[in-house]
Amino acid sequence: MTENPTPEQAPEKPKKKKRSAGYYAATFFIKVGATVLAVWLLLTFVAGVNVCHVQSAYPMIKDGDLCISYRLAKLKEGDVIVYRQNGTVKFGRVIAFGGDTVNIQSDTVTVNGYSLLEDVVYPTPTEGSAITYPYTVPDQTVFVLNDYRKDLSDSRQTGGTPVKDIQGKVILIMRRRGI
Repeated sequence: MTENPTPEQAPEKPKKKKRSAGYYAATFFIKVGATVLAVWLLLTFVAGVNVCHVQSAYPMIKDGDLCISYRLAKLKEGDVIVYRQNGTVKFGRVIAFGGDTVNIQSDTVTVNGYSLLEDVVYPTPTEGSAITYPYTVPDQTVFVLNDYRKDLSDSRQTGGTPVKDIQGKVILIMRRRGI
């Protein structure tokens, strides 16, 4: 038969430390700080969020749309990108890369002698263009055209857009008009 230990013989239970309000406040602020840091790193190096305030990418992106871009994407012809030009955020479609030759004649765009297969509704005029065709895209730049081709504020005015000015490939468009 086992004996019940007397209070003098019973092992002592470790006492739980009471946590103060300061401890809970400190852990809360550490968690908030870590979350803010993670979101900042994500939005600085991986993703970008922009609101379109221009009609240059119409009809794909409309004025007021929220666009999320992926900064680490490997770009290819036809991708819609977000880029900076003269301090302004712009949206456009990549047509050619450094070393490619772009020619626009009779509203037809050709790259390296091949016509582009595009879903663009508007013709591509060259009147008012600041560059001459055929145009060889410089290295470390891309040739960008607006989807709304009547708007010449793209590579037809400025030449190649530097790769360093590209903020990312548009991966998500959220329509905000009428909400």
